[in-house]
Amino acid sequence: MSTGAFSLPTPLPLLLPLLALAAALLAGCRPLPPADLVIHNGSEPETIDPQVLTGQADGRIASALFEGLTRFNPTNATAMPGLARSWELSDDGRTYTFHLRPEARWSDGEPITAGDFVWSWRRAVDPLTAADYASQFFYVRNGEAINTGTERDVTRLGVEATGPHTLRVELNEPTPFFLDLLASRIFAVIPRRTVEQYGDQWVRAPGMPCSGPYVLERWRVNDRIRIRRNPRYWDAANVRTEVIDILSGDSPNTALNLYLTGEIDWLVDKTMIPVDLGDALGGRPDFHRFDYLGTYFIRFNCTRKPFDDVRVRKAISLVVDRRRIVDRITRMGETPSGSLVPDGTAGYRPAEGLGYDPDEARRLLAEAGFPEGRGFPVFEYKFNVGTRTHEQIAVELQAVLREELGLRMEIRPLEWKTYLVEMSKLNYDVMRGSWVGDYNDPNTFLDLFISKSGNNRTGWVNPEYDRLLAEANATPDRDRRFDLLRQAETLVVREEVPILCLYTYVGFYAVDTNRIGGVFPNLLDEHPVSAVYRKEARRR
Repeated sequence: MSTGAFSLPTPLPLLLPLLALAAALLAGCRPLPPADLVIHNGSEPETIDPQVLTGQADGRIASALFEGLTRFNPTNATAMPGLARSWELSDDGRTYTFHLRPEARWSDGEPITAGDFVWSWRRAVDPLTAADYASQFFYVRNGEAINTGTERDVTRLGVEATGPHTLRVELNEPTPFFLDLLASRIFAVIPRRTVEQYGDQWVRAPGMPCSGPYVLERWRVNDRIRIRRNPRYWDAANVRTEVIDILSGDSPNTALNLYLTGEIDWLVDKTMIPVDLGDALGGRPDFHRFDYLGTYFIRFNCTRKPFDDVRVRKAISLVVDRRRIVDRITRMGETPSGSLVPDGTAGYRPAEGLGYDPDEARRLLAEAGFPEGRGFPVFEYKFNVGTRTHEQIAVELQAVLREELGLRMEIRPLEWKTYLVEMSKLNYDVMRGSWVGDYNDPNTFLDLFISKSGNNRTGWVNPEYDRLLAEANATPDRDRRFDLLRQAETLVVREEVPILCLYTYVGFYAVDTNRIGGVFPNLLDEHPVSAVYRKEARRR
């Protein structure tokens, strides 16, 4: 409030620090010089720590900064040599010997050694790190025991540096997809000295050493991350673009407008393409649709009543018309499916889900003690904001459950970070879920629901399911292995139903291939930015 009172000028000794602070703040707000390539990546990343992250958008950034023994081939997402130039496999298929590139360096010039990998992997599997993807180490000797606490000595993990550039990895059983698995983010090497100095905030450390093709130059929260080519990366000569801006945001309409006006070059996250415009945009040559390994499903909290009753879970599953959802809501060409594993994954034939049968649903609900929904408590359905699809599916479920079963479901949208926390803590009744395969094998989906997986997030525990997965992973015969996996999947989608599968994803991104090269559709929806480059000047 202004009083009209006379005030003395601020003394100079007090004014100078204020001016310095103001100058620093203004400097941080100055426009950045234009990047060579601008990408819209979807929601603001929760973290770019490759061992802790869970989101696909977070993983795209982490993959540019940190590399593992193998990396994704940009054309087909199969494993190709990364920081390991070569390897041998023992006759029994249980021991790999990796030979690291002697020229490999951190971005600060320090050599990348086999010991760096040993330390990184031990951190990833340590239960104190709380890595949801730690179950991917269960194929490595003692990985599961360490992560679940039955073995407290992390040095017993089956990985050993037998020389500065030689790494020995011991597996529990022959694992045919292990090289593909190693391209996953959690197996990347990270800088020990930085992590030990800065703790959980190490990814924000100034001058953070990187092992991948790019280094982090700037991170403006809810705006963009700027990365710059790492001149000390072993394959720097083949990194096609010098400076890349990776934008974040939750509005598909804003993202699309930025793309159509030439402010961004590549709209990589399919959730940033408005669903209502999918049919119209699908006919444009710069909008690309492709098949990939991803499943949209709904999680039940199996530790909460009444969802601890399998009859309730089955009843809800049986009244959902999956075809109606893909035809009227998603409208991108998705395949309605009650299976967890997408059809055709590595030649695997998935188990069939429950299908659509409202009469059977009502019978099961009555048998569970809730005839016509009477006595059933009001419950919540949680989902993350950022795309209208999630909200529209929630509204559809709400209406169907009320009309067919007499159930009252309330809808609760959450910000992305809150959504992840609530899911990890099992603080929900029913919640939206999805999974995109990390490698082309049924295990990348079925491993989610083993009892000790950090990605289970349903509270469902089934010793028979765990046994089937363990036996399958120890079975060399492909047909027998797939049969065991199909039995396990049947438990998930037909008999126990901790999740309700809706459809198989279809990939969709926007990029003008006449102007931008190095982007290829593939089954894993993996597009390493080190391969992407500009063919001609950006549109304005």
